[in-house]
Amino acid sequence: MRVIAKARTDVGKRRQANQDAFLVDEAMGLYVVCDGMGGHAAGEEASQVGVETIQSRVRERLPSMKGVEPERRAAALTEILKDAVERANVKVHAIGLDAPEKRGAGTTCTALLIQGGLAALGHVGDTRLYLFRNSEVHQISNDHTFLAEAMRRGVSRDEALKHIPTNMLSRAVGPHPHVDVDTLSFDILPGDKLMLCTDGLHGYFVESPELVPYMSDVARAPDLLVDAANEQGGEDNISVIALEVSPEAPAAAEDTARLSKVTEALHALSGIELLRELSYSELLEVAGVLRSEEVPSGKVVLREGETSAAVYIVAHGRVSVERGGKRLAALTSGSHFGEMALLTNRPRSATVVTLEPTRLLVLTREALYPLFQQNPVLAVKFLWNLGVRQSLRLDETTEWLSTGRDNAPDTLVERWGEEMVVSPFSRRV
Repeated sequence: MRVIAKARTDVGKRRQANQDAFLVDEAMGLYVVCDGMGGHAAGEEASQVGVETIQSRVRERLPSMKGVEPERRAAALTEILKDAVERANVKVHAIGLDAPEKRGAGTTCTALLIQGGLAALGHVGDTRLYLFRNSEVHQISNDHTFLAEAMRRGVSRDEALKHIPTNMLSRAVGPHPHVDVDTLSFDILPGDKLMLCTDGLHGYFVESPELVPYMSDVARAPDLLVDAANEQGGEDNISVIALEVSPEAPAAAEDTARLSKVTEALHALSGIELLRELSYSELLEVAGVLRSEEVPSGKVVLREGETSAAVYIVAHGRVSVERGGKRLAALTSGSHFGEMALLTNRPRSATVVTLEPTRLLVLTREALYPLFQQNPVLAVKFLWNLGVRQSLRLDETTEWLSTGRDNAPDTLVERWGEEMVVSPFSRRV
């Protein structure tokens, strides 16, 4: 798999100087865009120092990836990029300390590091990373502006704009001694296209799908996008890096298998009601902490009376939910079971057995809770959906049990399937 990269920066039509800086280092698989702030001299220096420091630090640390176990590669890659952006923050902050006239120098930063089939994102500010996949576009980075923060908390864009300037940053590299860096690791697939850009570009594309036609030809995309921004006013500096993931020919068997597994996992996650409110970037975060298990036919996955702290998602194959030798439900691809184990340590109240070779995606409480701490918005969406499901289950359970029919619990399992494997409402279910 190789990455084709094209880039362009432009001063725009209103600015006298270009405070943007970008980096395309194909040898390391490192791509960075920075948008400086703090006056012409300070902004230009801040963005350039940011880019150079990240490049230097990644070059220093990248050899440490050799020998890292496959299951640790994503975390190791992310840590390298996070450390590089933090080092850039120290260097940019020093600009203001050394020269009082440059106090407040800072820069936004979006950095992407690609190694093999893995990508890591390090992000601060309102520069952006977009992923174009399967004819759709997804904004992978979150803007660190007060406007974006308000919108993430449920305020409409129109209402927020009445009180908050669009470009007021809530976080940047350099103004303070320390900075929180957003990180994310994700699989990249043959055919994927990615774009890093400054707000001088994305500010003219409020609706992300408007970007799709420009990315049909990556070689021409930067020129077309810069021209489009200038035609609409060119109020700010404009920088863009366009990338395309091109498979090597012929594709290796392991690449084909990995592509199939990644696609399968994301498809399974996107179909689960618990995750239905999550953005694509949040789904990528969840996918990044999943454990995959290939389970042969006839294998017991969960046993009645045992305890565990994981929800299981059927990526492909079939499983049977059983109690006392009786099948209560047969679950297929896209189904999940055991979700209550994320909240309670109650023993499992049914047995789950594979009916054919099955690939399971396992989401543990241990992996999920740190994700909640890093992304509270994701946590609220997930727990809200879980609460809604439990409320609906409680209503239906109460209704069934009020009939006094002996088969109520089993009927409920047939109705709710995977979600009734652990239930607080009845000893029998």
